[in-house]
This record gives sequence, C-alpha cells and structure tokens, in this order.
Amino acid sequence: MAYKYAIALSGGIATGKSTVGTLLGLNGLRIIDADMISHRILDENSGWIREHFGEEFIKGSTVNRPELGKMIFSHPEAKKELEGFLHPKIRAAIEAESEKQDTFQYPYLIDIPLFFETASYPIEKCVVVYTPKSLQLERFIKRNGFSEEESLRRLESQMDIEEKKARATWVIDNSSNLKHLQNECERFVEEIKRLYPAPKV
Repeated sequence: MAYKYAIALSGGIATGKSTVGTLLGLNGLRIIDADMISHRILDENSGWIREHFGEEFIKGSTVNRPELGKMIFSHPEAKKELEGFLHPKIRAAIEAESEKQDTFQYPYLIDIPLFFETASYPIEKCVVVYTPKSLQLERFIKRNGFSEEESLRRLESQMDIEEKKARATWVIDNSSNLKHLQNECERFVEEIKRLYPAPKV
C-alpha cells in the first residue's frame, strides 16, 4: 500500500526546499524527489513536447525546461495541457516508489512542490519549508535572473507560502542563514525519531 509511511515535503519557489531535502537526507531520512521524477518523465516524452509545443523547446534529446517554463507560465491553456499530460505519469511513478519505501515500515519524505495545489496525494502529514514572500521573491530573482514581474508571476502560480505554513504539520524555517537552516533540519529529524521509534528487526 502506497503512502502509508509518507510525509510530504513542500514549500514554495525559492524557499530552499532542495537544500532542505539534501540536509534531511544527510541526517538519515529517505526522500523521493518528485522534481527529479518529473524531469525524467518530461525528457522521456520530448517527442510529445515537440509535437504539441514546437521544436524550439527541445535541446538535443532533452526538453529545454527554462524555455518551456517561460512559455507555459505566460499561457495558462498550454500549462493546463502540459500538466494534464504529465501529472498522471508523475503520480504513477511516485506511487511505485512509495510502495517500495513503505516496505521499510518507517517514515520517509516525498518532495512534492505542488502538494497542496494538486491535492493528488493521500498523505496526511506534511513538512513545509518556509521563507517570507519578500525574501522568497528576492532569492528567486537572484537565483534565476528573471525580472520582478516574471518572478512574481511564477510565485503567484502557487499557493501563498503563508497558507502552506498554516496547513503544515511541521515547519522548517529558512528565513535566516545556512547554520540556522541546518539546526531547523536537525530539530525536525529528532522530532521524527522521537515520534517514530525505529522498527525492531
């Protein structure tokens, strides 16, 4: 049975979710990365992307994700079409990975950026990586080099980070420096260990 021991790891664009995933992995938690799965499935279906959106979004044998991203965030219908095609495939792949992880009978994380937006996963508990929206915007512009207008469009395509924070079972605060974030991640791992003692072998 999939998702029995799963905890969703979510957040917003540029809240530092990838860094948190790495830190939690280093602290011994197992993680399924939905982004990695979605990138793989996107590249596996590059022919479909070429057919529906054009040759300019293909780079060699892979999809040019930055260019495709710019286009779909400016065209809601194209975004809806792409998600309608990809999301069922991504969900099926994540479910298969989840079934494998459940055999260990111990909590693991599934890194799902749009966990709340899609409401596609029957997972009861969620940890949200939180950064205030102003800092989120600043980090996104610095990281991606987009204009403020384009960056705001990306941020506003997702649920507001304050709403995600309010819905979270746990919150990992990433509004300060890396040392603070490391402490937050270690605190969360200790909480999981306290709540879920390791199964007897």
